[in-house]
Amino acid sequence: MEGYKHSVFLETEKCKGCTNCLKRCPTEAIRIRDGHAVINPDDCIDCGECIRVCEQKAKRAVYEKLEDLDSSKYLIALPAPSLFGQFNALTDADYVIQGLLDIGFNDVYEVARGAEIHTEYTRHYMNRSDIVLPLISSACPVVVRLIKNRFPTLTDHLLPLLAPMEIAGKYARREALKKHPELKSEDIRTVFISPCPAKVSWVKSTMQDQEVYVDNVVSASEVYFRLISAMKREASPKAASKTGMIGLSWASSGGEASSLLNEGYLAADGIENVIHVLDKIENGQLTNVSFVELNACPGGCVGGTMTVENPYIARVKLQSLRRYLPVSMNRVPKTGEDPETYVPDELVDARPFTYVSPEKGALNLSRAESIRMMMEIESIYDATPQIDCGACGAPTCRAFAEDVVRGEAQMDDCLILMRERFKAMVNKQKGADKKPE
Repeated sequence: MEGYKHSVFLETEKCKGCTNCLKRCPTEAIRIRDGHAVINPDDCIDCGECIRVCEQKAKRAVYEKLEDLDSSKYLIALPAPSLFGQFNALTDADYVIQGLLDIGFNDVYEVARGAEIHTEYTRHYMNRSDIVLPLISSACPVVVRLIKNRFPTLTDHLLPLLAPMEIAGKYARREALKKHPELKSEDIRTVFISPCPAKVSWVKSTMQDQEVYVDNVVSASEVYFRLISAMKREASPKAASKTGMIGLSWASSGGEASSLLNEGYLAADGIENVIHVLDKIENGQLTNVSFVELNACPGGCVGGTMTVENPYIARVKLQSLRRYLPVSMNRVPKTGEDPETYVPDELVDARPFTYVSPEKGALNLSRAESIRMMMEIESIYDATPQIDCGACGAPTCRAFAEDVVRGEAQMDDCLILMRERFKAMVNKQKGADKKPE
């Protein structure tokens, strides 16, 4: 991989240098420098928390626009399950599918179908005797990148299967070539309708020599507003949806784990809860759990920053929509394929944790030098006020100490230390002025 391509973008001219994003970033990837936020691309996991809390709308997700799609290609929409939870009084998923065809797509393949195939592969995979438990779902790109960057000891716990959107893209292309033999593979473009920026980054950062299953990514919110005017509910649409309860359940937290029909599972959503659970796994405190589903967004994918509806309201809407659906409508194809077929060589390039950037020689540090730096960080941290005010431009006093050691900040950047130093100088001067001649 040439490098992870981020989809969270900062518009510097809009940023006023407040500390909302600074305090909410789960990986401390943001600093305030020269009056505005700066995002460290090495630490950013595209969770979208900064987008969620920025009052100036200076953070936004970068994705492709519908009008920019190549209309000369055979466009296949891959709607995420969360898209179906955005509409009021939706009684049939076919209305959405017909709407997607009406706004310009040539075909639709629901990602929920890929989720149901993924579920069956996961059941098969969990029967293996050589897996490391608890198994952690790799469906959320934020969680995968968080583990690679911050919890590298847990990479062996990641479920090594492609995400449902990629499985859907693979089968969508296969079905299109079968239905339209006049088409060539390069004539087809699969377009994922995403609820979050992390999935945009995931697709844009496809590894070298890895087959591409998703060609374009557009925002669920943009598609939603197009569909509102295009969806006609006066007449019943043709039966087109091919997903069941399991597939639609993936949109909300717990949907993936519960579909495995295994009691030993844990499901958590919200980035703080995700980090807490990963800490427990790393410390060996979840020994009675065999499968862990983690979603960075509150409520699951329905809580992505590229959606429209409140995640908990969307979840209720999905419950109504899937009420009369079959449990599942998609099975593993009888082609001799097994879960190994969907194992990518590397989900995301792992980055070893260091206190200084690679260009400053961090990867070549000796153990003695690393210990010296850690001791220096502790010494500087002890000298700070330890109130995590953020006035220095770092989210915490410990992060400030690390910045000082990296050479990215100075002790004078701490306003409280500067104030105490100034007061000491003033008092010293006053004392000198009072001395008798």
